[in-house]
Amino acid sequence: MKHLTLGASDLRVSEYCLGTMTYGSQTDEADAHRQLDMALAAGVNFIDAAEMYPVHPIRPETTGRTEEIIGRWIAERRPQNLVIATKVTGVGSNAVKDGPPISAERMRTAVAASLRRLQTECIDIYQLHWPNRGSYHFRKNWNFDPRGQNREDTLAHMRDVLTCAADLIAEGKIRHIALSNESAWGLTTWLDLARSEGLPQMLTLQNEYSLLCRHFDLDLAEACWNENVPLLAYSPLAAGLLSGKYAGNVVPDGSRRERTPDLGGRITGRVFEAVSGYLAIAQNSGIDPVHMALQWTRTRPAQTFPIVGATNAAQLEHLLKGADLTLSDETCAAIDQLNRAMPMVF
Repeated sequence: MKHLTLGASDLRVSEYCLGTMTYGSQTDEADAHRQLDMALAAGVNFIDAAEMYPVHPIRPETTGRTEEIIGRWIAERRPQNLVIATKVTGVGSNAVKDGPPISAERMRTAVAASLRRLQTECIDIYQLHWPNRGSYHFRKNWNFDPRGQNREDTLAHMRDVLTCAADLIAEGKIRHIALSNESAWGLTTWLDLARSEGLPQMLTLQNEYSLLCRHFDLDLAEACWNENVPLLAYSPLAAGLLSGKYAGNVVPDGSRRERTPDLGGRITGRVFEAVSGYLAIAQNSGIDPVHMALQWTRTRPAQTFPIVGATNAAQLEHLLKGADLTLSDETCAAIDQLNRAMPMVF
């Protein structure tokens, strides 16, 4: 597993980031620890979590369980050179009482709780799970309307968060502040404000990105390229659709779809036709569709790190086997052609 310098930081991270959102729900602690051991043995030193995890379902009583499971593993293994990313939950979440918006006070409380659960002294990358002002992610793009936003309120909130981040960095509690589920305007506004006021720069952006979800490809890709902000791509297998396990509209026992039938709005009238197309490209190229989907994210112009998550160790073992794959020009051209024919399928 190759290690790369993450954006403008001095952090060296693996090309794959290990996602952990099922730890404590679909994935029990023993299997979660097997996955962490397996990833570490394969060279993965980059782990992503969130205070609201596990998901499927999200419940107030399980908030923080994923971080606790990771924390016990860290306490037992004492791994070296580990890079941990986690998140503070945004406004409206049912994972935190009353779902308060992100603020300096909220961040301080959340950082302290995450440090305690993770059993570490410092969080390497602390991400805002989603903007207070709302976003077009999570299938909200179809009726996204920014007219309820107030620019001055947004700027005041950004200044509050970045000032708090500067204090937390000075105190040694976090190393970097970062974003998730943001837009191009949001990203560049955060960066411009930080520069003008001498506050910490947002290091990374974690947004959904896959062969089936390519909102990132235009303004955000341009912004991330020019600002040297890496993308942490979540759901690079489109919640399992690109593995082919749901082909034919089936629902395997124990799968994510058994718990979330529409896969968070990803099951649409066109999605299985697109999936069939990508499966065919993989077959014609003589490669595994999972490995193709993950490695495709590594071909993009902006520095991109796929977040690979698995409900069990066997799945993770399979995911990691494709880390050294190089996609041919012909395979990439076929992918581009299919995207033009079937864009925005969910």
